Parts: sequence; C-alpha cells; structure tokens
Amino acid sequence: MKSILIKNGRIIDPSQNLDVQGNLLIENGKITGLCEATTTADEIIDATGLIVSPGLIDIHVSLCEPGFEEDETIESGTAAALAGGVTSLGCLPNTSPVVDDRSSAEFILLQAARAANCHVFPLGAVTKNNEGKELAEIGQLVAGQAVGFTDADHPIENAEIMRCALEYTRMFDRPILNRPQVPELTYNGQMHEGFYSTVLGLKGIPAAAEEIMVNRDIALAELTRGRIHLMCVSTQNSVS
Repeated sequence: MKSILIKNGRIIDPSQNLDVQGNLLIENGKITGLCEATTTADEIIDATGLIVSPGLIDIHVSLCEPGFEEDETIESGTAAALAGGVTSLGCLPNTSPVVDDRSSAEFILLQAARAANCHVFPLGAVTKNNEGKELAEIGQLVAGQAVGFTDADHPIENAEIMRCALEYTRMFDRPILNRPQVPELTYNGQMHEGFYSTVLGLKGIPAAAEEIMVNRDIALAELTRGRIHLMCVSTQNSVS
C-alpha cells in the first residue's frame, strides 16, 4: 500500500487537543504522525488553505429511505456524506414508515451495510409515527441498535410525554434529541420576529417560541436525570 504525504494543511484533532499548521504522513493505510514537508512519499497532496481532520460526525441527517427514495437513498446519502468528509452519521426517523420499531432500525443498518460508505447510527422515534401521542417501543428500538431518540422536525409538545420518554430512555443510557419550538408560536413563521420581519411584511417567529421549550426540557431533564440534546438552537438566551 502506497504512502501519502498531506502537506501544508491545518491539522485539527480535538481528541489530541491539536490545531496546527503542518504535514501528515500516512503509511499502509494508517496515519503515522506529523512530519517534515521534505518527507518523501508515493503520493503528495498539497492541502494549503484546507483543514485536515479525522472523519466528521453529523447527528442530524435525513437519508429519506424508506419512503422518499425519489429524494435520497441510504446509498446515495452516505456516499455524499463520505465525499464531504462525514464518516459517521445519525439517521433521523423522518421516513415512511417512521423508525418506531425494531425492524425499521434494523432495515436502516442493513441498507447502510450494503452501501458500505460510512457508519450509520439509526435514531428511533420518541413517539409512534412521530405524532407525539404515544411512546414508541423504546426497548425494542434499543435492541435494534438505535443510539438515541427523536421525533425529528416535530417538537415533543406534551410535557408528560417528554417526562416519560426521558425516564424510559435513562434506563438504556440513551439521549433524546428534541427540536425546541412551541408550535403555536411558530406556525406559518418565515423568519425571526423583529424589525426586518415587520418591514418585509413576513410573519415572524419570536425568540420565546424556542426559549420556552428549552427551559421546559432542561427542567424535565433535571427532574428525571435523563439525557437530552436540543437541536437547532438559535437564540442567545437559549444558549445561556
């Protein structure tokens, strides 16, 4: 197997607390370490102005299969991810049928194994059919190797459902990923509410639509000692 020298790149590896400008040598398919620019190799890649890093992880990916193959398939989606440097991804359950049972999660893994592009980790639905009314088969989804739970773009509106979900997933040490939005405040919204939404005549979405649910979810996570990841956070108060 040939050796590869990647020269003049910005090398970033958070696991090693590394962020340097330098050169990287790969031999026999393995990174041997940093080296001098004068090092000889079978192939030399000039990475000037580029970032060299371990494979990226994207935990918010819609692969569309099953149900929406006209937009994307697991094979095409993972190939695109790999081309962009993403070597592992979390697959949202916004499919048809929704990934709310063990067989659906196993189907995702089977198709990903056949494609053999990048690592795919299925996310199971929190509620059946992502409808927010009844918990999905959490235990069976864990058995099907779901690494976390989310209703994708559908916020979990019912606080009792969210509380039960956090308590249940805590038993399996799995996180819930929720999109923090109060639907009554975001309905038909087109942009952030403020001066420019008024000038443009567009229906705005107030920051409170997000912040109310962020506060609720944090309180419920503290109550249940469950794990939660808040997706698509966009306001200063949400972060603080």
